[in-house]
Order: sequence, then structure tokens, then C-alpha cells
Amino acid sequence: MAKMEVKTSLLDNMIGVGDMVLLEPLNEDSFINNLKKRFDHNEVYTYIGSVVISINPYRSLPIYTPEKVEEYRNRNFYELSPSHIFALSDEAYRSLRDQDKDQCILITGESGAGKTEASKLVMSYVAAVCGKGAEVNQVKEQLLQSNPVLEAFGNAKTVRNDNSSRFGKYMDIEFDFKGDPLGGVISNYLLEKSRVVKQPRGERNFHIFYQILSGASEDFLCKLKLEQDFSRYNYLGLDSAKVNGVDDAANFRTVRNAMQIVGFMDHETQSVFEVVAAVLKLGNIEFKPESRVNGLDESKIKDKNELKEICELTGIDQSVLERAFSFRTVEAKQEKVSTTLNVAQAYYARDALAKNLYSRLFSWLVTRINESIKAQTKVRKKVMGVLDIYGFEIFEDNSFEQFIINYCNEKLQQIFIELTLKEEQEEYIREGIEWTHIEYFNNAIICDLIENNQTGILAMLDEECLRPGTVTDDTFLEKLNQVCATHQHFESRMSKCSRFLNDTSLPHSCFRIQHYAGKVMYQVEGFVDKNNDLLYRDLSQAMWKANHSLIKALFPEGNPAKINLKRPPTAGSQFKASVATLMKNLQTKNPNYIRCIKPNDKKAAHIFNDALVCHQIRYLGLLENVRVRRAGYAFRQAYEPCLERYKMLCKQTWPHWRGPARAGVEVLFNELEIPEEEFSFGRSKIFIRNPRTLFKLEDLRKQRLEDLATLIEKIYRGWKCRTRFLLMKKSQIVIASWYRRYAQQKKYQKIKSSAIIVQSYIRGWKSRKLLRELKHQKRCNEAATIIAAYWHGTQVRREYRKFFRANAGRKIYEFTLQRLIQKYFLEMKNKMPSLSPIDKNWPARPYLFLDSTHKELKRIFHLWRCKKYRDQFTDQQKLIYEEKLEASELFKDKKALYPASVGQPFQGAYLEISKNPKYKKLKDAVDEKIIIAEVVNKINRANGKATSRIFLLTKNNVLLADQKSGNIKSEVPLGDVTKVSMSSQNDGFFAVHLKEGSGAAGKGDFLLSSDHLIEMATKLYRTTLSQTKQKLNIEISDEFLVQFRQDKVCVKFIQGSQKNGNIPTCKRKNNRLLEVAVP
Repeated sequence: MAKMEVKTSLLDNMIGVGDMVLLEPLNEDSFINNLKKRFDHNEVYTYIGSVVISINPYRSLPIYTPEKVEEYRNRNFYELSPSHIFALSDEAYRSLRDQDKDQCILITGESGAGKTEASKLVMSYVAAVCGKGAEVNQVKEQLLQSNPVLEAFGNAKTVRNDNSSRFGKYMDIEFDFKGDPLGGVISNYLLEKSRVVKQPRGERNFHIFYQILSGASEDFLCKLKLEQDFSRYNYLGLDSAKVNGVDDAANFRTVRNAMQIVGFMDHETQSVFEVVAAVLKLGNIEFKPESRVNGLDESKIKDKNELKEICELTGIDQSVLERAFSFRTVEAKQEKVSTTLNVAQAYYARDALAKNLYSRLFSWLVTRINESIKAQTKVRKKVMGVLDIYGFEIFEDNSFEQFIINYCNEKLQQIFIELTLKEEQEEYIREGIEWTHIEYFNNAIICDLIENNQTGILAMLDEECLRPGTVTDDTFLEKLNQVCATHQHFESRMSKCSRFLNDTSLPHSCFRIQHYAGKVMYQVEGFVDKNNDLLYRDLSQAMWKANHSLIKALFPEGNPAKINLKRPPTAGSQFKASVATLMKNLQTKNPNYIRCIKPNDKKAAHIFNDALVCHQIRYLGLLENVRVRRAGYAFRQAYEPCLERYKMLCKQTWPHWRGPARAGVEVLFNELEIPEEEFSFGRSKIFIRNPRTLFKLEDLRKQRLEDLATLIEKIYRGWKCRTRFLLMKKSQIVIASWYRRYAQQKKYQKIKSSAIIVQSYIRGWKSRKLLRELKHQKRCNEAATIIAAYWHGTQVRREYRKFFRANAGRKIYEFTLQRLIQKYFLEMKNKMPSLSPIDKNWPARPYLFLDSTHKELKRIFHLWRCKKYRDQFTDQQKLIYEEKLEASELFKDKKALYPASVGQPFQGAYLEISKNPKYKKLKDAVDEKIIIAEVVNKINRANGKATSRIFLLTKNNVLLADQKSGNIKSEVPLGDVTKVSMSSQNDGFFAVHLKEGSGAAGKGDFLLSSDHLIEMATKLYRTTLSQTKQKLNIEISDEFLVQFRQDKVCVKFIQGSQKNGNIPTCKRKNNRLLEVAVP
């Protein structure tokens, strides 16, 4: 029976409100309280329409299992409760696969809010629900394994997050028309490269530095000129070198494995780690001041050992790199001016090189990963983009990094509002609902303040960086005060928008921008230097001269043939162009949003900090999102699920509505008398304006469900009671009938038992009476018999008394002899030996006159038990014993080897030729039954050395075959075998003599050696006798002649000690003598 599918909805079993659009009343406090209530019940996901709010639980929850994936697969976004990130992932994937719409998933939030984990969950869900197959699985594995590589090189431990992404990542996953992944493209934004040289207290450098030192082997570290001690390196902060719960060694193995899966070659992986080691060792280079003759200060490297090791790693000439750290060459048209660097400038150059080297390595890694995961086919592709980027940042000290991060979030907020309104407007038009203008805050004015090409802050920063003369952060702030003084979202100490002419709430070196998420004060210190991102040309040229292929590729501008005097683009202009490209890309796709929130700063579970969450809600603009979403109609639902959910509220639609779903919804709403201004009918959906209307419907539905449950319960109880009564009535009748039967049976058994007892007593009495009569009669007969016997004895004694004395001696002798013989046979019966033929025990003779009888009886018994023993044998056993008996007759007391063979069974087939595929060719060549198959040693006629051969004996032939190839070397009919010769000693040598003039005797007789000589000679003797009816001559002598071609050679057996143990050896003495030394 098929399992009935249960219809569910987001509104079922809600904890708090699952969709913030339905929250009443809508304000900041109710918003936070709803999130907190859900968080306390492990509900970490909440919707704002199609937007997902994700709160980091800081612990593992059992809501990401394969069963959960299947639960949310191919389900409507609002169909299941509770809210889940899988619902958004499935909605995006199905829209891409079924509706051919490119998708993008924007994941935002501050550090530690769980953005990276959210992106992993989205990618793992898509990988789980898309197609299967070896090629598809390889693509999915490469896409998933790119994450550990980028996390190792781009993530770090911060005070807010142990695995904080210090770069922005956007990945386009490409699919084919079936929805199977083909590949992907990754874009990275603004790596926090300043972390390479300096980290805030309580934070770490990028993970990869610690992973190499913890997880690499000693040999590998030795190749990289590194040591495991973190304190040896100035670029690694020691106060947070170890992180609880983080196994850097295991993560290093994971990264190396991931690089291999993604497609990195071994030499590429080695080059990457060499660059990382070089960056780490750059921090150990220290400088000391020196004064020149002309009075200028210059710097020198204190310890050149670190510099030497860096040059060995990178393949750079040590003198070239040392000069690049001490001098700076400025080129202007045809002139070159070389100036010395003081200690501060040298340290700046060192740190700039380390930052650039690591930043370019990271960009190269992204490019290399893209080469591996890019789609190999050129067919039209569907694209799903996943954006994991910094959230809005407001710190105590906000600098250039926070400024451009917040600029990116302004652009994302702008596109979010635009795309959300666009999506709302398109749905209204699609459903035929009149669109009304929605009032909202448009942050385009803030974006213009930052990115305007003439008066924008970034444009003025670039202009200040390029301006000749003295350029400082203060001159940049003065320029901002001049150009942006009248802007309503810009404030500084001299701004006209301040409360006074001189705003004393702002420090002199700061300015404030009113972002959509709140006011942020930026310190201008470092803006100019960070925007310049300057690397001296001498260092670029030194890097290009390296023999290290990867480092050389990272610094193409160092090529002297491609010297470009044009100033490279600033960091701000580069980021602005990247953001513009990103926004253009996002506008071509259907957006899906995940807003990540951090519940506390302690990275602890079960703690919800209201103030911290409120701060994030403000700068994420979540309340603004809700207001935009519910500005028109707060809730909409297709007619079919709406009618299915609320049909029990109207008698006409309950339990089944036979007409169109829209007509049923119209009847339902008219019956409930809901005001017309509270809803509108679209083409496929019902639109409800106010959440109160929806909650009213839910309350009515809940009450109606309780009434229906009561009715069902009443009917069920009545049915249950009736059924139970009828069952009890039927059971009572059955029990009564069975009891009456049982009672009658018991009564009958009792009467029967009583009758049997009475009968037994009567029969006993009659039997005892008859017994007494019979005993009396027996005693009378016995008495008469005794009297008669005594009388007859008296008469006989009287008659024969006169003859007794003459024959008494002979009678006594015969009687005594008869009694002794009787006693002898009775004793022999109890003393008989066992039935074993080899048991030689026999009872001693009791009387001398029984000697011949005793011996004859022993002989007869032995013959009898031998016959009994032989009768137990099978035909096979009889054949074996016949062969053993034959061997005894042939070799007993003649051959010293015979006693050792008695206990060994004759097996014959020592080589399983029919089962071993090695001897298939030999098996095919022999079509007769094989009697014996054994490996023997054939003695060479020339030198006496042995060669392994397979000896086969069939019914008609003797064959010798090559052991390795199985080829038959010789075949001799049994009729041509005349004699077998062997020694009397304990060896296995024997000669097979052939009939002179026969075809097989061309090469002469065979001299062989075998471990089973007795068995082979016996079987050869019996087979020859069976076939030729003639006995084969078995010659046993320590000296015999063997015919070798035309010569006769004497084989002589002698006693001697052997070098190789107890193995007999054969040696050719001369042309006429072959000696066999036997131990």
C-alpha cells in the first residue's frame, strides 16, 4: 500500500513567525524577539519573503543530513516547515534547471556570521540533488574541493571568527540543459594582504602558514628552509598561534589532497609552498642604519643568512635582491635616478614585497583553479552564482579596507532593493494586479558620493595620489572638505552639514558617511598609501629575474623589455571596476539572498545578544527589506494549496470542491466575509494585503480543525465501542461453548477413571486368587516329582550297585576330561584377543594335553579375523594393498629405500595435470589414463647433471615431458621396456633399459632419479605384466650397465660424504664409468 503524502505548509507548527513578512506588529523589538524565540528552539533560519535570515548556532545541528536533502528536494519554497537554507537552494536550482533562468545567491553578513558555511551548504545541496555519473561526480568533487584550498590561503583566525574569510569570493557554477554541473569560474575581491605582515592582537595570519609548519614532514620543511617553531617567524603572531578545536596538521593534509583533486601538478604544488615559505622568511629580514660619506642615510641587512635562504628558494641572485632592498631607482623619460633607502623605507619595501608576493600568489591560485574547473564543452550553459563577501563593517577604527567594503555593501543593497522591487513588479504584472508605487530609501545618492567619476571620494583619492608635490592623508581630507562639504550624507569637522561650523564630535583626521546601515567614521590615516599599493620597480625587476617559474610569472611588469612608465591603477580604482563588473553580472541573474547574523561575540552556542543582533539587523537593512516586501500585499499563494488549506472553513468547499480552484477560493472568501480591500485575485494566486487577515484565517482553520478532530474522535469512539461490544459478545458465546465442552470432558474423564479403578481392583482380586491356586498346584506337583525321583534313584542304585565298582575309574576319567575341556572353552571365550590382524596376543595354554588343539584354534582364529578385516576393504584399497604386497615381494630385504616407503600411500598422480592450466598442452597430447605423473631428474649422459622432466606412465606407454613447456620429449611403448635396474642402497636412481633395435632405443637407456622410486618401479612392473603378460626384470645391484647411444657405461654406487647434505650426487668419471655417491 503506497504511503499517503501529507500536505504541509510553512504555517504549520510555527515557532514564532517563520516569515517576517507576516510579523505583527512590525518593529525592531518584535523583529529581534521573533529571531530570539526561534533561535532558542534551534530554528536558525527565518524568511523575509524569498530572503533567508541565517543565525550562526556555533554548533552542529542535525538538519543537514541526506534525509533532510531529500525532504526539501523538489518542494515549493513555502511548502515545508521549518524554514531552511535548503529550500532557497532548491528553489534556485529548480528555477535554473526548469525555467532556464540564471541564478545568483548573495550571502552577506559580518565576520563570524557563517557566510562561508552557508556557501558550502548551498554548494553541497546542489551537488547532492544534481545528476550522477563518473564525469559529473568528478566536476562536483573539483568544485567542492576548491573551497579547502581557498580557505587555507584566504582565511584566518580573527577575534570574531576562527575561520574568517579575508577576501570576497564569487563563484559561477555552470550547468548543462539537464541541470548537471559542467564547471565553474571563481572571482576574488580585495584580499586583506596587510594581514600578511601585521595582525591585530588575538588574531592569526592566514591559515596556510600554520598548516605548513604543523603538518609538513621534516624533509619537506627542510626543502623549504623552514622550522616547526612558530616563534622563529616575525610575521606570525604568537598569542593566537594555536586555536582550540583546529587541527592544522590534519588541515594541511586536507589542503594537499584537495589541490591534487582540483588538478594541481606536483611541481606546481611545490612551487606554491616555496613561495609561501619565501613570504614567511621575508619577515625575518632586519635592517640596520648606516651613514654614507655624502651624509645620506642608508640601510643594510643585519643577517644575510635569511636572505641567502630566500634566494635559494626563489632562484634570485642574492646581490640583486640585496640591492633592491637598499636602493630605489626612479625613471623619468630618459633619466634614471638611484636613491638609497633608509631603515623605515627598507622595512616598507620588505613588507610591500611580502604583501604583493602573497596577494599575487592568491590571484594565481584562483586563476589556476579556474583552469581546472572551467567547463570543457562550448555548449550553451546555465549559470548559478554564489557570492560570499564581507558584510557591512563598523569598527572602532575604520580605515581604507572598511571604506571599500562598505562601498561594496552599498552597491549590493542598491541592487537588492532594485531587484526586489523589480521582482515584485513583475509578479504583480504577471498576475494582473495593479502596481502601486512603493516609497523606500534609495541609497544611490550614497553610492554616487563614493563612486562619482568627478566628485566621488574614490575619484578624489586617485586624483590626490596622482597629484605632484607633497601628498598626505591630511591634504586628501582637506580636498574632501572642499568638494563634499555640502553633501547631506558626508560629515567632517569642517563640513557644512555638521551641527556647527566646527564639529567637535569628530577628530581632525576623520570623516563620517551616513550609510544606509548607519553612520561610520573613517580615519584617513593610511588612505593614500593603501590606495597607491606601491611596490618599488627594483623589487619587481628582481622578482622577474628569479629562476623560479611561478615567481617570474607573478611579476610580468619586472621585464625590462616591457617597462611601462605609466603609473599602475590604484587599489580603489581596481576595486571599483571589479564591483561594477560584479553588479553588471548580478543584474543579469535572478537573485536569491542569504543574510547571515552572528548571535554573540563569544563564538558560543545558546547565547543571543540582543544589542549585537540589533546592530546587524540595522546595517543589513532587514527591516527595510520587510517593508519593501510587504508594501503591496504581504502574502500570496497559489489557488490550489490555498483552497486545500482552508476548504474546511466553508460548507460548500468541504470536503471536496468539484470546480476550478479559483472559483472555490472566491466562494470561500465570500463565505468568510473578508473585506474586498484585504485581498485581490491574480491569474494563478490569491494576494492578501495584511498579515492580520492571514492570521485570522489560520485561527479559524485551527478552531475548525479542533471541531473536526472532536467529530472524528466522537465517531471513532462510537465505532470502537460498538466493535468492542460485538467482539465481546462473540467471544462470550465462544467461551461458553468451549467451557461446556470442557466441563463435560472433565466429568466423562472422572467417571472413566472411577470405572477403571473398580475394574483394576476386581481383576487384581481374581488374579491373586488364581495365583494362589496355581502355586498350590505347583507345590503339589514338585513334591510328587521329588518323591518319584528319590524312589527311582533308590531302585536304580539297588539294580546297578553290583556293576558300578568295575567301571568306576574309566567313568571318572571321562567325566573329568569332559569338564576340563568345557572349562577351557569357556575361559577362551572370555580371553579372546582383538580382531586386528597384527595383534599377536593369544591366551596361554592351560593344559599340556591341549597343545595341538590350542595351536590349531589360534591358526583358525587368525584366518577368520583376517578374512573379516579383508571384507571391509573397498576396491581401491584392495588395489593399493595389492601394489604394496607386490612391492614387498620385489624389494623387501633387497632395497634399503623400501622400509621408508611402507608407510607412504601410493598416490600415482602427484601432478594434477587435468586441473593445472600450465599442463593443458600436455593433457591434450595424452589421451590415455595416466597411472603415475611425477617430476623426475633425468641424468645427463655427458656430465652426470640432472634435468627436471615429467614422468608419465599410461596403460601402453612411458613418456618423458619438459617440465616448463609441457612438450613430450620421449615416448616408449611398454613392450620396448626390458629391464629396470637400481642399487640396493638408500637412493632414488634407477635405469630403464630399452629393447635393442626398437624405435625408442636410438638415444639409449634412461637413467632417472625420483623421490618415489618404489612406487614407480612397482606400478611399472604391474602395468607391464598386465599389458604384455610378461614379468618385467627388476635388477637390484650396486653396479650395472646402461646403454648410452652406441656406448655401454657402468653405473657404480659408492658410499661417501656429501657437500650438500644427504642428497646423492652423480659424476661422470670417464667414458665408461658413472659414479653415484650415496650418503
